[in-house]
Parts: sequence; C-alpha cells; structure tokens
Amino acid sequence: MTRASLDKKPAEVAAMFDGVAKRYDAMNTVMSLGMDRHWRSETRKALKLGPGQRCLDLGAGSGVSTAELARSGASVIGADISLGMLKVGRGRGVPLLAADALALPFADESFDAVTISFAIRNLHDVEAGLREMARVLKPGGRLVVCEFSTPTWEPFRTVYMEYVMRGFPIMARALSSNPDAYVYLAESVRAWPDQAEFAARIGASGFGKVGWRNYAGGAVALHRATKASTA
Repeated sequence: MTRASLDKKPAEVAAMFDGVAKRYDAMNTVMSLGMDRHWRSETRKALKLGPGQRCLDLGAGSGVSTAELARSGASVIGADISLGMLKVGRGRGVPLLAADALALPFADESFDAVTISFAIRNLHDVEAGLREMARVLKPGGRLVVCEFSTPTWEPFRTVYMEYVMRGFPIMARALSSNPDAYVYLAESVRAWPDQAEFAARIGASGFGKVGWRNYAGGAVALHRATKASTA
C-alpha cells in the first residue's frame, strides 16, 4: 500500500492517489456526510464564473469539481498530478490533463479564475504553488481555495483534531483499499495552518483582498483572493 509522507514528495503523493482513485470520490462523500457536494457548490458560487471566462481547477482528481464548475457556463480545465485519478474521470465530459501545480503548462495570464479544493495542502511547496497560480491568472483574476482548516470553537476543535481526525483511518480500513493513505490525509489536516495564517501566506504570494468563510464550524474554510493588478 502507498502512503505519502508529510514531506509531500510529488511522486509519493501521485502514487498514493493512484492507489485510492477508484473509491476516492465515494469515500469523500461518506466521510464528509455528504457535505462535499455543498462545498463544491459554494466554491462555484464564490468564483462568480460566467460564459466566456476561463477557469483552471487544480487538484481536480477525477473531475467531479471540474464538472460542477462547468455548470457556470465558463470554460473549465481540470488538472491533477495523479494519472489514476484522471483515468477515473474519463467520460465525465470535462477536459482533464496531467499537470504539476508547481510547473503549470500554461502561459502567463491565461485564466480569469483558478481554484483548488482539498489539494493545496498536498503540495511540496505551497508558496511556490500559490505563485504559480498567480502567474497564470490575469490581473484582477480570482483565486478560491477550499481546504480543511481549524474549527473556531475550542471544544469542537479538540474533538475534531484529537478524535475525528484520528478516527478517519479507522473508518478507512473498513471502506478503502488503501487505508494507509487516509493516515497521511488526516495527518496533513492536523499539520495545516489555521485560517489567518493561510490567508497571510496567500497575501504574500501575489494576491490581495484575501478573506475566508468558514463551513462546518471552521473544519473547512473557503479562502478567496484577487491577483494584484499591474500598473
């Protein structure tokens, strides 16, 4: 079984997601109690996409999020490092391609919007990834990041971090062909910065107007930002 380390080496991360690709989307729905659908819808609304605009969906996996974004009428491209996940997404009706978020195969200022959901914490270098997202965005372009975060109410935060996150791998052993991958996923959530710290990292990477909205008591946060316009 394949499990990535918290060093997040790209080959390890890709292999890990290859190993869980077939049941990954179903596992997400089960382990989020169906809230993943709501978070995808909220991401689409936050991006404010429309016909004639171009959007890049990073960490798209099998393209479930890409298909949701395409409902806006915009031209949406999904990209992911895992070939196994992309293979599962064949036939979903949206363009999906293999790409490393740290070295995107797109020209500068190619997109009106860029988004990444539950994947930015898997990048080997988060700041480099944010700078790359800024590079492919047009001036004034929109960034939306949906990611696990830190519950704001201390009692819930303790329960969530100490019990829920530790329980994910136990649940995965009953449902997943690669439960070790969910050990990494839980550890990566526990190691991820809180909302304010991550917002500061976005702001230091070429973005302004950074803000966020909490969901599920802060267990998930939707960060929004705009690429700084050039003079």
